[in-house]
This record gives sequence, structure tokens and C-alpha cells, in this order.
Amino acid sequence: MIKVMTPDEGLLLALLNTTPTVAGEVTDRLADPEEAYAWVEEHAGEGYLEEDLELLRSTRDTLQALVHGEAAPTALAPALDGVSYQAVIGDTGINWELATPRAHTLAARAVVAWDALQHTAPGRLRSCENTDECTLFLIDHSKSNSARWCSMAGCGNRMKARRHYERRKNARTAD
Repeated sequence: MIKVMTPDEGLLLALLNTTPTVAGEVTDRLADPEEAYAWVEEHAGEGYLEEDLELLRSTRDTLQALVHGEAAPTALAPALDGVSYQAVIGDTGINWELATPRAHTLAARAVVAWDALQHTAPGRLRSCENTDECTLFLIDHSKSNSARWCSMAGCGNRMKARRHYERRKNARTAD
């Protein structure tokens, strides 16, 4: 069964992908204050401060390091400081809602989404295999767990074309 992406998985992936490679250079969409505030506004609304962005950048860097196997989950502790779940009783029963200090909301949601993926779909969050040109991440929701690129239209097409060119070149030199 293919799992449907939740909104917080989308937030996690969007946060991880705020350091794309553009024209051969790694960029940081959260480094420029105007671009960072636009990104935050798109994902959480208005009202974020510079201190909030520092935690978000730090959390992003830690999550990226975790995906690459270069950090331990304990490094996420600052994003979860003061975070808890609260029971909310409604007509249909009890729902559990994430309760966070204002500055931790986006970072905490991304960390909780990362943790959920580690438990429900281990190994499905990974880097694009086009490591020479791409710094993006993907969450593989395919049944066979075979997705390799952040985008089939972009990196996937380039990598397949490159392999095809190499095979043809090698076949010509073998003749």
C-alpha cells in the first residue's frame, strides 16, 4: 500500500530542501531574511522573529545531517525544548495536539514528522542520488521503495540520459 504524504511530511521535505543547488552552487533559502520570512510565512503564517529562524536553520542542518548519517537524534533536542502533546476532547473522542513554544512550532513539527517517518517508513527519507549536481531530499512513497531522485523530470531525466550516453560511448569504443 502506498502511504499518502501528510502535511507535516511536506513541511519536513520543504525544510530539508531549503538548501538547493542552483547553477552549481549550494544556496540557502533561509539565509536571506526576506526569502526566509517568505518561506516561513508560506508554511506557518506571520509573526516569526530572527531568533525563530536561527532555531529553524539549526534544526534543518541537524535533520540533513541525520539523513546523511552524520548526526545522532539527540542533536534535535533544542527543537523539542518545551514541546509536548496535549489532549483535546471533542465530540468524537480525544485528539492529541502538538503544543510548542511559538518559536519552536515549525522546527518541532518537522522533527516530529522526521521521527514518524523513522518509525513508519524507515529508509524512505533520503538524498537525491544525483549527488554531483543536487542537494535535495525525497520521501519515497513508491510501493517498491525504489525512488532515487528528487524529481524524475529533473535529476532522474539527467541521470538516465547520462547513463545512456555512457553506454553508447562505451559500446563505440569496444567496437
